[in-house]
Amino acid sequence: MTLDIITAPLLDPVRHGFFTRVGGASSGVFSGLNCGFGSSDQSDIVAINRGRVADAMGVAHDGLAGVHQVHSADVVAVTAAPVNKPKADGLVTATPGVALSVLTADCQPILFADPVAGVIGACHAGWQGALDGVIDATVKAMEALGARAADIRAVIGPTISQRAYEVGPEFRDRFMALDASAERFFVAGQGDRLHFDLPAYGLYRLRGAGVGQAEWTRHCTYADPARFFSYRRSVHSKDPDYGRLIAAISL
Repeated sequence: MTLDIITAPLLDPVRHGFFTRVGGASSGVFSGLNCGFGSSDQSDIVAINRGRVADAMGVAHDGLAGVHQVHSADVVAVTAAPVNKPKADGLVTATPGVALSVLTADCQPILFADPVAGVIGACHAGWQGALDGVIDATVKAMEALGARAADIRAVIGPTISQRAYEVGPEFRDRFMALDASAERFFVAGQGDRLHFDLPAYGLYRLRGAGVGQAEWTRHCTYADPARFFSYRRSVHSKDPDYGRLIAAISL
């Protein structure tokens, strides 16, 4: 089956893609393009899926550079796909032919490009990483390689939307303790429940980091099970596990 790849004109002509679950070899709850070795899916099937992504990105099957994601604000600079993945949630490079990749299943996959300097980045920005500064850290790491924040274009890929992201008041308090203006990213739900706008917060942090242009593709992972895996949806469905989506970018 043909892969379903979401691209953003803002990042052109840099090769990139937010890959949906369509076109993979996995079955069951992982049906489709599950790219997460951290799932309980068969590792050889995950390898086949990742190979299809690598082919689409024009790199070797072991050429997708990734990290061991831990919801941190840590970012690493790479010149090749690391054999032993460091614990981090962002990657940057100025090396042509290296495909940076991140995995998500509701969290924000963010791809960055400074086409003037020839520097790219990718980060996994869930609420924790975004709050702690992974977006800002990715911009700074790109600047260390010669990028200019004002020349950076950033796109947030498929992520959970505000309508589907219910949280408690203690969640909001974490954001308010850092920035009182964060109140704008929450709307009232049932009882004391609130709904958090993760992609709007991501755009806010991107602009605060000085990024020249930023946008969200406006795809909700929770709302479209045919195209996207979703951790929260899997919890609500009482599924034993869930697949991981991949986003990638390469010079």
